[in-house]
Amino acid sequence: MTASTEEPGTAIAPTRPIHTRRTLENTSAGTPDGTQNRTPTRTSEGPANRPSEQTRDQTSERAPERGLGRAAGRASGWIRRVWPGVAMAVGAVVFSMLVSRYVPALSPAVVAVISGAALASLVGVGERFRAGLAFVSRRVLRLAIALLGLQISLPQVLALGWQTLAIVTAATGLTFVTTPLIGRRLGLSRGTSLLIATGVSICGASAIAAMRESIDLPDDDDAAASALGVVVLYGTAAIAVLPLLASLMDLSPAQLGVWAGAAVHEVAQVAAIGAASGVLAGAVTVKLGRVVLLAPIVALTSYRNRRTSTRTTTGTAARTTARTARPPIVPVFVVAFLAMMAVRSTGWLPATLTETVPGVTNVLMAAALFGLGTGIDVRKLARGGRAVLLGGIATAIIAVTSLAGVMVFV
Repeated sequence: MTASTEEPGTAIAPTRPIHTRRTLENTSAGTPDGTQNRTPTRTSEGPANRPSEQTRDQTSERAPERGLGRAAGRASGWIRRVWPGVAMAVGAVVFSMLVSRYVPALSPAVVAVISGAALASLVGVGERFRAGLAFVSRRVLRLAIALLGLQISLPQVLALGWQTLAIVTAATGLTFVTTPLIGRRLGLSRGTSLLIATGVSICGASAIAAMRESIDLPDDDDAAASALGVVVLYGTAAIAVLPLLASLMDLSPAQLGVWAGAAVHEVAQVAAIGAASGVLAGAVTVKLGRVVLLAPIVALTSYRNRRTSTRTTTGTAARTTARTARPPIVPVFVVAFLAMMAVRSTGWLPATLTETVPGVTNVLMAAALFGLGTGIDVRKLARGGRAVLLGGIATAIIAVTSLAGVMVFV
């Protein structure tokens, strides 16, 4: 064997690459041999720079706290935005309940919507109240309509007999279908005609608010103002006119009760006629039979409006917009209304609850309709002669149709 010709110190290559040594030198806090820190630079993936288990546990524990803090901040900001309007609505409800106590013919809901319209027209509503009023006129309204179902017992309504139910269905259906057609002939907008038809044929202000909430109308506020004005005007007049006509036609108390329940707009107005004529229970029960029709009529109208908006929208982008903007087929509050009615019909609810629900519903509905009333321009309403004419025609249709049924079947 031949001896190696390589000289000592040069025969063996360095055990650590030069670039690695330089890296270590740069990370060793200035010591050239790297003895103070021999951790490689590629420690972002190694255990040296990984957070400890304790650190990770503390971070994971603080994450829910930060989430709760953000949620609390959002809730606090929302409360600050809505409380002025909600407080105003509460004051209006107190006023409406007091007026209704001394003038029973005017329900708290009707007084509230008149108060809201008067306030908006005479004084105006400041911007700081808008968020709260929008909340009560939509969210609180939906809750009130859902609770309205707890006032209706289906067996009690069915006990009226098929004749009375046929009168109610025919009068309500004919009025609801024909009124928009007449409104179109008079040159009124689709929204105004539809809301007048809804308020006159079903249950006044509550039905108007429910229909307005379930579909998109281009003239939302003006249409609601016209419909509410019609309901207040003709419904209040019916309190005096219907008993007078019944006496002239020699109708029996039972016939008057069915006629009032099938023809007059508001539950409070029907109650006023029934109390004065001694047929309170019968008249209100017939009226609640009309209220039952609120859910199917609103649901079918919402579904039809949804399909019409889809058909009239053209273009891919427009179809996408319509698909995302369309209201649901059946509004959630309508489903809740039916569910509450089913619960009441079981007979499982205690009497104390069923006796309390109407008062709670009246308070919530008054608050919602006050918020709705603040969007009414009374000056426009005063110029709406055609809307008043349509309301009179619709009132005559439902009154004559129901009277004919009463004369034949009751």
